Amino acid sequence: MKPVNFDYERPATLQAALALLANEERIAKPVAGSQSLGPMLNLRLVQPELLVDITAIPELAAIREDKGVLVLGACVTHAALEDGGYPDPTRGVLAQVAAGIAYRAVRNRGTVGGSLAHADPAADWVSALIALGADVVVAGTSGRRIVPAKDFVVGVFETSLAPGELVAEIRIPGLSANARWGYAKICRKAGEFSHATGAVLADPARAFARAVIGAVSGPPIVVDDAKIAEQDPGEAWVAAQLAGTPLGDDAYQIRIHHVALKRAIAAASIQ
Repeated sequence: MKPVNFDYERPATLQAALALLANEERIAKPVAGSQSLGPMLNLRLVQPELLVDITAIPELAAIREDKGVLVLGACVTHAALEDGGYPDPTRGVLAQVAAGIAYRAVRNRGTVGGSLAHADPAADWVSALIALGADVVVAGTSGRRIVPAKDFVVGVFETSLAPGELVAEIRIPGLSANARWGYAKICRKAGEFSHATGAVLADPARAFARAVIGAVSGPPIVVDDAKIAEQDPGEAWVAAQLAGTPLGDDAYQIRIHHVALKRAIAAASIQ
């Protein structure tokens, strides 16, 4: 199957892109790497009348550090983060996560902002950025607003983006020298979608400690607990976190999500 006919624009400024997206005369979608939108177009799951290519906007491809915070433009690719060569107050965490995303061909094209905006529960950046305490800078014709990553993803393929808005930047706080980070996922084979994701960050300098249970049937489950990185909380604890979700009565799902979180905690404990 092929997409329905659509118009295509590639603006050079963010303001021009936002103006196109805000025009209610046509159904418009932003596009960058097209690793998620492309297949959906081919399957006709989405049928926009206009695609707005945002890859020609310089600020959306920039990586910079701002007072100990790593700022990523929405169009920064997974491969760019994997390859390094940028100021990195996260001490290599993003490169580690990026290297485990799909395959190199996908990482060459796929973008951080696109992955986050797509909000696939199995996506690496959805769980990792929430665990890191990142903020999402959302842009629209009326200005910008900052949304904590944990509040940005509100459901399966659902975000807090309003019509005409797009992700402009992701702001990730730097990790202190004593911070401990762990990330693990369970896939049927390397490069495929995650069936269970666990992420843990404990950073005493920020008084920040968080565990994320990802690849669930909704937004990631977030637990802020000062002792979360110290020891495995046990399978019963994970079952309690999944209670009330479609996975809550599935012993296999409880088990693999526990294993993913346990591995993340183990990785954090050896740092």
